[in-house]
Amino acid sequence: MKIFISGASGLVGSNCLKHFTEMGCEVVGSYFSFQTDDTVFYDTLNPEHPYNFNIEEFAPDVIVHCGALTHVDHCETHPEESYDKTVQSTINLVAVAKACNSRMVYISTDYVFDGATGPYSEDAPVNPISVYARHKLEAEQLVLREIKDALVLRVTNVYGDELRGKNFVARIMDQCRNKQKLTLKLPYDQYASPANAWDIARAMYVLLRDAKSGIYHIGSTDYLNRVELALRVLSYFPDAEYDLVPMSTADMKQPAPRPLLGGFVKMKFSNEYPEFLFGNVDSYMRSKTLE
Repeated sequence: MKIFISGASGLVGSNCLKHFTEMGCEVVGSYFSFQTDDTVFYDTLNPEHPYNFNIEEFAPDVIVHCGALTHVDHCETHPEESYDKTVQSTINLVAVAKACNSRMVYISTDYVFDGATGPYSEDAPVNPISVYARHKLEAEQLVLREIKDALVLRVTNVYGDELRGKNFVARIMDQCRNKQKLTLKLPYDQYASPANAWDIARAMYVLLRDAKSGIYHIGSTDYLNRVELALRVLSYFPDAEYDLVPMSTADMKQPAPRPLLGGFVKMKFSNEYPEFLFGNVDSYMRSKTLE
């Protein structure tokens, strides 16, 4: 299987690049703003850029679109940039996928739901309540409509190994290891099902291997709020110094509205792959503290 991954220097993309390569696939991963040794340049907003990797010449069987603007509050106050980096980039890659006759995988989010009745199964009615969410929904629907046998994986609160360590769990771990005092103001009323990017890559591989299509929700065995998530990580650093201030979402006054009861019921995936074992925050933390 030949696979092209956009956004392969980020959290999900880099884990996909590593896992697919280990599984024997012929994989090329791209970067835009953050270069790594194992990625090539590709600007999804400028398909004619002279330095772009030639995807059509590579002729992938699958294009995996991991590149995105994920800063929810920034999207809310910069809707044009949000549209470009989420929707327009997808429009451009869809055109490439059509030219290559490639399947496509799109990474989406639980923010396509309003958070009133979560956690959500794949057939739950969508109702995005932020600019970011509306654009993610528009992009996933575009991929499903335009690309035959397309695959959409909805994920949330992703953590795991990445070069820059930008994700929430990694940032807490880094500050603890560097003996820095943490000050955390976190919502106690936002719930989700965090997923390890490595598990997302593993799940995506088996779905692609078995020619699955449509929408799949991917999560772990955890369902917890942001305060609980932080405390779970901090419990592995008994000497850590921190001030943790639990707040309601309303009191945080964030520019973008958040779905409160988010996260997923992954029954569809687990019914099809009952022997697939997901990790959780504890198993990840145990592996990292033993290093």
